[in-house]
Amino acid sequence: MELPIERLGASLTRPSPQALGHFRTAGHRPGRPRVCATSAEVPLAPLQAWLALLRWDKPSGRLILLIPAGWSLWLLPGGAPPAELLGWIVLGGLAVSGAGCVANDLWDRRIDPQVERTSQRPLASGRISVAEALLLLAICLGVALAVVLWGLPAANRGLCLGLAIAALPPVLLYPSAKRWFGYPQAVLALCWGFAVLIPWAAARGTLSGGWPLAALWLATLLWTFGFDTVYAMSDRDDDRRVGVRSSALSLGDQAPLVVGCCYGAAALLLAWAAAAQGVTPLFWLLWLLAGAGWLREALRLQQPQLPRSAFARHFRHQVWLGALLLLALVIGRSGALPT
Repeated sequence: MELPIERLGASLTRPSPQALGHFRTAGHRPGRPRVCATSAEVPLAPLQAWLALLRWDKPSGRLILLIPAGWSLWLLPGGAPPAELLGWIVLGGLAVSGAGCVANDLWDRRIDPQVERTSQRPLASGRISVAEALLLLAICLGVALAVVLWGLPAANRGLCLGLAIAALPPVLLYPSAKRWFGYPQAVLALCWGFAVLIPWAAARGTLSGGWPLAALWLATLLWTFGFDTVYAMSDRDDDRRVGVRSSALSLGDQAPLVVGCCYGAAALLLAWAAAAQGVTPLFWLLWLLAGAGWLREALRLQQPQLPRSAFARHFRHQVWLGALLLLALVIGRSGALPT
């Protein structure tokens, strides 16, 4: 007996378990291959695993690397960067960030299954093989190299290539630092520092930026060390049990105080760099808001027995506060430049 059109439409938009079973076998006849109604989802599974390996399914971590690059570009003496250069920097940053994530998971593929937060990562859960991860790592590094060789201004490529080569060892070795160094987050901070130097070199062809560039670079290192220490605080119990190191473990109860000092120093250094390059009063309003946000986030870490979700929320808030400072520079520098 035929179904009424309403029931047919409902069965297609929200199939019952019986309907799903029917769809899975409807195409099966003797001598013909079985047709699965969910076969459209199967090709997406490897893509989703690759995106998860690159962490592109979690944009906060990608944006937080691009933010210092934006700080650098909008503190340039010449003003706002060309749109083409900005696009190449974003592409290169995404490629390097992806390479770092793949390298991290390759190093930690035997540790991640033992840590609650990382147990479902693609390599840890077996959704991606080591060979596939190595291929993806090579692709990311190839894209980053192509950006330097063909995307950045020709006159400045030599310096940028030298900086990219210098950045490669800490990027690839950072995941191993937790095995032999009590403050691996300092190694990550060093990696983040290249996100300031390479865009500046690409635009200027030199690293002779004086104190503003030095202050910006140091501010980026301190900010990165701070937020990655908080990120590691969520894994302290697992890390202690597995036997890996982190600044959250090394600092112990002093970790929230150190993070707060890092944020405070980063805010002051950014203010110094901005004042030296020239900004409008609106910059200072937004800078005060971001600085107050950093202080608030640091004070929250003093609360006892914070749940794991609090540390993840702290990390997301760092993206927003860093972006607020970038907006402050975009607005403040645009109005301060000579016409």
